[in-house]
Amino acid sequence: MMNLMIIWILLLSGLSSCSGTASDVLCLQSLKQSLGDPNGALYSWEFSNDTEGYICQFTGVACWHPSESRVLSLYLGNMGLEGLFPQGVQNCSSMVSLDLSSNSLSGPLPGDIARQLPFITSLNLSHNSFSGEIPSGVGNLSYLYQLSLEHNRFTGRLPETMDDRLSRLALLNVADNSLSGPIPGSLQKFSAEDFAGNDGLCGAPLGKCKRQFHVRIHLRLRRVNDASSVGGAVGFVVGFVVAFYFPQWFLFCGSLRRYIFPVCA
Repeated sequence: MMNLMIIWILLLSGLSSCSGTASDVLCLQSLKQSLGDPNGALYSWEFSNDTEGYICQFTGVACWHPSESRVLSLYLGNMGLEGLFPQGVQNCSSMVSLDLSSNSLSGPLPGDIARQLPFITSLNLSHNSFSGEIPSGVGNLSYLYQLSLEHNRFTGRLPETMDDRLSRLALLNVADNSLSGPIPGSLQKFSAEDFAGNDGLCGAPLGKCKRQFHVRIHLRLRRVNDASSVGGAVGFVVGFVVAFYFPQWFLFCGSLRRYIFPVCA
């Protein structure tokens, strides 16, 4: 908790000169346009009002100050929303928390996610259908305190950038995806439950990584070497027998040219 308070102090000092209002309104307009909303969860998002701070009354929207249109957090979990990761979030330039959990969102995460969410401390995308690899840009979310990506369809390895750049990360969950490969060193402090349901993941706190690739190479080379040894031995024996019983086969014709060594008939 102390770490989170320090992060907030840093954010407050960094955001003191930021102005939202117009860009934050654009952010919410873009989200409403890009996301499918079959349940009408965003019905309160009406943009006909031009009063400062009116967006702070929208469902799921929290502002830094109720009379200032500057988005602090978006809590849009379990609303039945559909579509891809909303690119419009980049216009909520001072947002520190984004919760899109338990919806029907799909597709990949943007590679420039750190540019779109530069001050994010909590990112909850769990219980959706996001797919593809977790972008390396996640490792550049330098203020990140909590990352929840469980119950999605992510594949590939956990980015190496998460190993040494997410120094403030205290809560992580990537369970029930299709991730593979070794768990980066600094993430091994989290519990096994945070990585469960990824059959390809290995390393602490899960089981040791199997070195199947190296074993295959070793066995393959050994077979090649064994075959070469057997072939060399057979060739030597055959050559010795032929030379002993048929020495005339190795008398070269004197009339032949230099460097050509056919056997005389």
